[in-house]
Amino acid sequence: MDSASIQSVTFFDFLDRMRNPASLDLVRSIKSFIVSFSFYTANPENDGKKVQDFFFTMEAAIRDHPLWDGASIEEIDSAMEGLEKYVMTKLFTRTFAPLPEDVKIDQEISEKICLLQTFLRPEHLDIPAVLQNEASWLLAEKELQKINAFKAPREKLLCIMNCCRVINNLLLNASMSENVVLAGADDFLPVLIYVVIKANPPQLHSNLKFIQLYRRQTKLVSEAAYYFTNLVSAKSFIVDLNAKSLSIEEIKFEENMQAARLANKVARVEVSPTTHNIKASRAERGPGPSGRIHDNETNTSGGSSYPYMEAEAGELTVGDVERLLSLYKDVVTKYTGLCRAVRHVPVTKKVPPAPHLEGTDVMLIQPAETSTSMDSQKSFAESFARESKNN
Repeated sequence: MDSASIQSVTFFDFLDRMRNPASLDLVRSIKSFIVSFSFYTANPENDGKKVQDFFFTMEAAIRDHPLWDGASIEEIDSAMEGLEKYVMTKLFTRTFAPLPEDVKIDQEISEKICLLQTFLRPEHLDIPAVLQNEASWLLAEKELQKINAFKAPREKLLCIMNCCRVINNLLLNASMSENVVLAGADDFLPVLIYVVIKANPPQLHSNLKFIQLYRRQTKLVSEAAYYFTNLVSAKSFIVDLNAKSLSIEEIKFEENMQAARLANKVARVEVSPTTHNIKASRAERGPGPSGRIHDNETNTSGGSSYPYMEAEAGELTVGDVERLLSLYKDVVTKYTGLCRAVRHVPVTKKVPPAPHLEGTDVMLIQPAETSTSMDSQKSFAESFARESKNN
């Protein structure tokens, strides 16, 4: 059974137990903790400590809970993995890259990597020819690029571990097939740095910070800690990278970096701002049918303007990212609100929907001994499973 299947079994076993009416105290604790985060201003270090303390407290509570009476260490650990995934998925928008400086660092790293990609070669990092395997590197890059597809710290960490395992296997195979002695970390880290530069994983700084703060500390050990620490080192190396860091003449390095900056600047100049292009095209098109339809569509979508509906991929620039993200959040917020409204429309007139606090999509309310309450408990677990499956 692969890690994804094991994780699924682990998580749904946790959900099954949370359906049990005896889990009232646990459900209330989870709900209370999630809601409490909205009362404080984002502070990553303090938030990380709160989450770690909560996990520690909940582990003790689960260990002593009747639902886990006689449970093995593995079963307790599985429950905690499920709890971590749920809590951090719910708190993701509050805890991932919450500060402007994190966003800035992510952007600076990504932009520097883009420049390095134009000229950096394996020889510049002193990577021996025996380890220059494009197929293995590509596989490692793909694993690392998946990191933003997940919200749970464990799943993000698995992306890093899978990437590093590919590189480690490359080293092992090379040492056996070529009869060469490789120097462990001295050979591993340069390959990892090169893979990171080739992959340019999204929001590298924020992902590493998120894992470090919110992955349960008892799990960030051994192999996981080794690979994670190496990626942190790779990121630091890239941030501080200059000609002296590479096997390249300083003049040549500066020339390459300057040429890359110039090429990037020219590319931005050649592509006009998207909103300007769209406005110009509308002006040329005039108030014809197409223009009127498009304007009606944007004006009836809740009062927001969506200037990218007619944009082509080649028209977009780095400067459009912030606006696109804002529009994306706007659409998701409206869609989520609509789904909640539809979901809470009573099908019958027997019992009105129970009120819940803003910011907690899942009804973390323990059922009493009535059919309506049992439906609420079932709804909690099913919604819990559905959200996590989608993430």
